[in-house]
Amino acid sequence: MSASTRNVLAWILQVLLGLAFIASGGNKFRDLAGTIGMFESLGLPAVMAYVVAGAEVLGGIGLLIPRFVRPAALGLILIMLGAVVMHATKIPGGLAGGAPAIVLLVLLAVLLWLRKPAVAVR
Repeated sequence: MSASTRNVLAWILQVLLGLAFIASGGNKFRDLAGTIGMFESLGLPAVMAYVVAGAEVLGGIGLLIPRFVRPAALGLILIMLGAVVMHATKIPGGLAGGAPAIVLLVLLAVLLWLRKPAVAVR
């Protein structure tokens, strides 16, 4: 794959994932009472609702800023791993209900691969 094709695909993925995470975190903040209730029903402290919502919004913004793409993607991968574990262990519906989290996790990993630093050839 050429460098320019890789760059275009990465930018498309960055924008789509960035907007998705900004929207997801924003929705968690918009219905904060419901989000806190859901987190507490899973046995998590209420503060985790703030942490996850904030991380999603900031991570989504980070995906749109070239300098922060890789750290933002790594942070969001941690959030998505947590979501997948919660779906597998505590949320009714299991992993089938966690399919969006799995898809986002895979897309973040693809983005990391697309944005891996170039190796200089001597």
